Formats: sequence, structure tokens, C-alpha cells
Amino acid sequence: MFASDMNPARDAGRVSTAGMVMFPVQFTWPYGGRSVAVSGSFNGWTELVRMSQVEGCPNVFKAVCSVPHGSHEYKFLVDGEWRHDEQQPHRNGEYGMVNTFDTRPVPAEVVPQHQLSAVILNQAMPRISEEDVQAARHQISAFLAAHTAYELLPESGKVVALAVDLPVKQAFHILAEQGTPVAPLWDFSKGKFVGVISASDFILIMRELGNHGSNLTEEQLETHTISAWKEGKAYMNGQVDGHGIPIPRQIIFAGPCDNLKDVALKFLQNGVATIPVIHSSSEDGSFPQLLHLASLSGILKCVCRYFKHCSGSFPMLQLPICAIPLGTWVPRIGEPNNRPFAMLRPNASLSSALNMLVQARVSSIPIVDDNDSLLDVYSRSDITALAKGRAYTLNLNDMTVYQALQLGQDSNTPYELRSQRCQMCLRTDSLLKVMVQLANPGVRRLVIVEAGSNRVEGVISLTDVFRCNSKPPTAPKRLQYLTQVNRV
Repeated sequence: MFASDMNPARDAGRVSTAGMVMFPVQFTWPYGGRSVAVSGSFNGWTELVRMSQVEGCPNVFKAVCSVPHGSHEYKFLVDGEWRHDEQQPHRNGEYGMVNTFDTRPVPAEVVPQHQLSAVILNQAMPRISEEDVQAARHQISAFLAAHTAYELLPESGKVVALAVDLPVKQAFHILAEQGTPVAPLWDFSKGKFVGVISASDFILIMRELGNHGSNLTEEQLETHTISAWKEGKAYMNGQVDGHGIPIPRQIIFAGPCDNLKDVALKFLQNGVATIPVIHSSSEDGSFPQLLHLASLSGILKCVCRYFKHCSGSFPMLQLPICAIPLGTWVPRIGEPNNRPFAMLRPNASLSSALNMLVQARVSSIPIVDDNDSLLDVYSRSDITALAKGRAYTLNLNDMTVYQALQLGQDSNTPYELRSQRCQMCLRTDSLLKVMVQLANPGVRRLVIVEAGSNRVEGVISLTDVFRCNSKPPTAPKRLQYLTQVNRV
């Protein structure tokens, strides 16, 4: 009746060789048990798909399987005994009493990528037309174009800026003390802001310190200025002119009167997490005033505040994220030419974590246990915690990710899932719900987890949401990194 215990394909709808959509179907067993699995005609009765216990509902088990259109039979294996759900449609079949359900065929050529439907609890999810999608995007775009960066400014607060001739080591400690991973740079000789220093800079510096062939030493950080580091970074990246002189990178900033649509585009086009809002009363830009450090979450908060009470008029915002090509997802089982999704074990070295952040070009990496269940995340901004106790002087190969994260804690709390760091969502959450979560201050991404087990299924970032709402989406991206740390 079955051959092996395998995981289901857990991604959004896909197209079969017959040109029809494969429907993700969620199966539910609400009657308890210690070990529950499901099998059926949709997989030829050759696989047992393990079902996960729903958090907060110990008697409820769920699993998602991709099935083709047509009529199907299925049955549950509960604690070694084959059973069917008497409350769902059932009949006497080849394997005794079995449950049944139907999925209707949908030609692939009339289903755009962003409209692939899922089936939850054997009910088709809402599907929307291309006109509805474009209407939502148009309304969001019009809202952003009609509002300015001035609306992002808080009523009160402070913004930290650093002098470009400050020693790198001192800058490192200041950002750690202020609890911020980024600061604009002020050049007194030029009388203007010339750039920013961020957690990414410190990650590159830590990697240089760990490089035995590097000319940069820990002692030199005492006198090595930010401007000298920026010049050295330009040389490393080959950003020099024909005479070998480093080409200064222009600061990316916004004015308080710039519309939010243009500000959002600056984020997307330049791949930055923070943009200074700078005002100058003179035409030549002299005597600039630093007003605020803008982020995509601040812009998204404005969008959610406006659309939250009229979301019913925009069906796209009600779609579950699994029905939208949005975010980075764990590759499907058997999916060809896809690189593994980057994850870390708690005992992975800090050096490997920093290398992964740089090479994969991501802002954070989920930390998981042996079952790939979420424990925490390691983000670029966590690098500033190394300033405590001058931990950056230690060998990064000898420090684990767990130890590095503990440096950022006020006390030695047990290693556990911390909600303020691990912001999570489910594949069935609506786009609007995900947007509201991402609009909270300090939240830059959500880790998509499986209900009950917290097994990592993907990541959705602020950038993903803005790209989805600003132009027709492409297929969901797959993470770039080639290897996973401590996966064996």
C-alpha cells in the first residue's frame, strides 16, 4: 500500500506534464494520536506523508501534498492503524473505507504565475483576475506617489551620525552602545554627508581580521579611520579609476519632499536597508540637516495604515502567500538545478555564518535544530554585539553562532525561540497579514514555518513585498548559497 515515508512537496501550485495545475491540498486529522501520516491515490498509495501536530491544538495534525486534478481517495495511518475520517466524504474502496475529494482541472495557460491556487481543507482558495492584481498595484503605487518622506519622520527621536575620520574601532563600539547597525558619515572638510557605515562593513572587517594574509590587524583598528577603510574597501572591490585612485561612492539619500514611491525605488534599486532623509535650505545643498533614517518598514507602515480598513476592496491582499510568487522558499523535493536553502546549526562557527551572509547576499539566516525547526536567526546587525568585551579579538572559527548571539543578550537566558527576534508566519497567512507584521519597527523579514513543528519553509523580506506590489512578479527566487553549514 505504501513504499516509504517521505516528505510532501510543500510549495505553491505547480504545472504537470499534462499542462494542468498541481493543487497543494492540506489534509487534517483532528482526532489525536502520537504518530499520524496520510497516503492516497494522489501518490499511488506508495508514500506515507508525515503529518505535523498543530501548535496549541495537540489533537490536530496537518500536512500539505501536491495533487493533480481529478477524484482522489486517501486514508490516515494513526499509531500504526489505518483509519478514515467519518466526518468527511468517504466510501468503500480497494483499501476498505477511504475518504474522498475532488479537484477540478484548470488549464495552465490561463493561470498566470501569481494566480496559482491552493486547496486548503479540500476547499479551493480564492482566485483573482489579472485586473484585480493590477488594480491593487495601481492603488498602492498611487498612494506612494501622493505621500512624501516627511510622513516618515517621528515626532521625536535621535539620529546618530559619525565623523568620517573616526577610528573604525571607536565607530564599532558607538554603534553597539547606541543599538543601531548603521550611521551616516559626516566629512567636516567637505561640510556634507558622504556615505554610511553599516553592519556589512564590520562583517567585512571581521573577515579581514581573520584573514592571515590581511594587512589589517586588530591594533590598527585603533587608528584606522572610517575614510581609510572606505578607500581600502574600494580597492578590494576594484572601484578605482584609470589612475588607480578609488572612486568615491555617492551617498544614497532622500529629501523630506521626495514622494514615497521614489524613495521605495531607491531601496530596491540600490539594495540598501536604510536611507538617510536629509534636508538643506540652500540650493547648493550646503548646511544639510539629517532628519531621519528611513526604512522600507516605515513606508510599509504608511501603506498598511491606509489600506487596512479597505482591504476587502483589494482581493490580492487577501491571497495566502503560498499562492503568490513571493519570498525565498525551501526547494521542492526533486526540484532540479536548485541550490540548498541556507540555514545554520547553533554550533556552526561564526566565521562560516559571516561568510554565508556575504556570499549569499542575504541579511539574515535561520538557525535550526536537527529537524530544521526554527530556533533563532543570525542577522548582519548581530555583528555589533562583538563589540561587547572586545569579542572581535577572538578567533571567529572558535566562536559558535550560539555564543555570538549570547553576547547580545543582557543575561544568560536559555537558548530558545525569542519572539522579538524570530518573527514568523505561515504559508496560509494572507498577504495583508504579512505586510502588517513586516511594518513593525525593526522587522526586516519573516521566517515561514510549518504549523506545529516550526520547520522552516522559507523567508519573506520587506524587499520581496515591495517588489511583489510594484511590478509583475517572476518565479519565486531560490537561495544562492551552495552549501549548508553543519548539515551532515
